[in-house]
Amino acid sequence: MNQEQVRAALEGAERIYDGAAVEAALARMAAEITTDMADRLPVVLCVMIGGLVPAGRLLPLMNFPLEVDYVHATRYRGETSGGELVWQARPHTALAGRSVLIIDDILDEGHTLAALQAFCRDEGAADVRTAVLVRKQHDRCRPDVRADYIGLNVDDRYVFGAGMDYHGVWRNVDGIYAIREED
Repeated sequence: MNQEQVRAALEGAERIYDGAAVEAALARMAAEITTDMADRLPVVLCVMIGGLVPAGRLLPLMNFPLEVDYVHATRYRGETSGGELVWQARPHTALAGRSVLIIDDILDEGHTLAALQAFCRDEGAADVRTAVLVRKQHDRCRPDVRADYIGLNVDDRYVFGAGMDYHGVWRNVDGIYAIREED
């Protein structure tokens, strides 16, 4: 895709949530996480690349001691639908005996989140919690996967912004947008 095409995609997209709604959801999530995890000294794992924006916005709102690390596992690699999970980076922090909070951009079908939860448990994490900015509303999500902290719900559409991408771009858009149905 060229610059003209990706600009046209944003111009033709429907704004689902504005920046204020995203910030309000993040503030609510941070309050819930703080209530549940403030006394645990958790390891917060940012799921790259989509979790970068939600994690960056959540971390300053969680006013308690925590460690930050990242994991890069993806099924998308710039595509609009997922394939096999590819591990590009595993966390460097030891997870054994620790509380872990995984922060990602979206819970769609749950394959990536399930793999990350299993990885943390296999590494000996005492407990694993998950936070996603967006949960897609459909019946394809793995029944064994759920997020503990959810910012916003969206219909089963291709969404981008606030960390989620459109063909590798527009993660930085303020708000959440959906490609119009006819696209």
